[in-house]
Amino acid sequence: MTVRRGTKAGRTHLVVHVLPDATRDGSPEVGFVVSRSVGPAVVRNRVKRRLRHAMRSYVERLPTGCRVVVRALPAAADAPSDTLDADLGTALQRAGAW
Repeated sequence: MTVRRGTKAGRTHLVVHVLPDATRDGSPEVGFVVSRSVGPAVVRNRVKRRLRHAMRSYVERLPTGCRVVVRALPAAADAPSDTLDADLGTALQRAGAW
């Protein structure tokens, strides 16, 4: 639902979908999609760990009840962590997360 109805913003290494939901109470929900096009299982899991770590600094800024889906692109496999962090912050801002 978030991917279909939410606002999308893309960067070089990832795409972010944001769906603000005023009817939901509670903390924001965040999901990650890292497909096989990113690489083998070891690489996909590494990318997911790095994205989860980067999201920790942004999750407190997200509005209550917001849903976010972060989809990694194949370029994320070779990107340094600080680049993923910067792309994530920019994409969240462009998608209207805050």
